[in-house]
Amino acid sequence: MTKIALLLMLSACLLSGCVAFNKSQSPISIYDFGMQYAQPAKPMPQQPMQHRKSLLIADATAPSWLDNNAIHYRLLYHNPTQSYTYASSRWIAAPAALLTQQIRNRIVASTNEQVIKDNSTAKTDYALHIELEEFTQLFETTDVSHIVIGLRASLVERNTRKLLAQKDLSITEKTPTADAAGAVFALSSASNRLINELVDWLTAELPHN
Repeated sequence: MTKIALLLMLSACLLSGCVAFNKSQSPISIYDFGMQYAQPAKPMPQQPMQHRKSLLIADATAPSWLDNNAIHYRLLYHNPTQSYTYASSRWIAAPAALLTQQIRNRIVASTNEQVIKDNSTAKTDYALHIELEEFTQLFETTDVSHIVIGLRASLVERNTRKLLAQKDLSITEKTPTADAAGAVFALSSASNRLINELVDWLTAELPHN
């Protein structure tokens, strides 16, 4: 057998191996929260520009296990202390980052406050800190699941670093399907409602003078 024939056979084997390898890999589904909608804003008197409060919204933080783009779930019926992640489904960014952007957008749309994102050198009156504590799908059985979201919000006066208010917010919601797509739908929907609660709380707690 000639060297050319051997090279052709080797190339064919390598090519077929690559094709087989590519076929064995499942495509990764990437998700975000979709279009988020604010609740109808309550009529508010327009404040003069010099009296508008400025608010720094810091990047939300999360524990190390949640600080990634994996979609997490637990099997309550099997081993509730073990956390799993979907192999073929991911968030486009870590949930804390997705929540941060949605919270900023919602506060801008729903209040008269001047919102400053984190890492800004601008001086602001107040700072809002968010700690995301839970963002998980929980399976009661193989066919039934729900999601849970938990976070802590802290409002701080920046000049004095005084804690003005703090609130723990949590929400649960059934998933339409017991899979990754169902988890994404329920987590996105619940996030929308939780952010509405957060904005209502923030509006009530911010000093009005």
